[in-house]
Amino acid sequence: MRIHPEKDALIVVDLQPDFMPGGPLAVAEGDRVAEPIGRLAKRFGVVVATQDWHPRGHISFASAHPPRKPFELLSLYGGEQVLWPDHCLQGTPGAALHHALPDELVTLILRKGMHPQVDSYSGFRENRGPGGTRPATGLAGWLRERTIQRIFCVGLARDYCVKYTAVDGAAEGFKSFVVDDLTRAVAPDKRAATDEEFAKAGVTLISSEELE
Repeated sequence: MRIHPEKDALIVVDLQPDFMPGGPLAVAEGDRVAEPIGRLAKRFGVVVATQDWHPRGHISFASAHPPRKPFELLSLYGGEQVLWPDHCLQGTPGAALHHALPDELVTLILRKGMHPQVDSYSGFRENRGPGGTRPATGLAGWLRERTIQRIFCVGLARDYCVKYTAVDGAAEGFKSFVVDDLTRAVAPDKRAATDEEFAKAGVTLISSEELE
């Protein structure tokens, strides 16, 4: 599959130290995708990096709901919210983009999860908020203005922010791909369920070796 600079965009999802070994919300082997993603980014004309950027006391943090613990579920706005350890606090080293993705390669940095009362997994839409809707981030329009037709999603984590970004991108009308070997999952044992969601949404799984 040939990369076309005029119609393809690489979306690097949450390549941040807090999601890597040693971080408070570590994804197993999350650090192993950083360097390969940096190399792949050099081949794209448009590179979007999403960045979790939470204020202290964010609604998704278990610490904001004592005595609840991380990874418990909370009923919120008509759905279920996973409660996470505090992570990616605005301005902290753990929230920075990984150094393997140099600034000069990034066309757009999209910060998400900034609203204290709303979580945000997808680069295209926030999670459901108080009004029961999922507000758009504006990324779809930004990509269309640049004649982008296909998106290639990489990063962390496969079963959360990568998944929601790829699925929402497909819903926005982009041909959506997940470069599977350049992702890692929070719960790799539940891969089949994530794959089923990709298939239903029309998201295609590929390997980085397939890209020319």
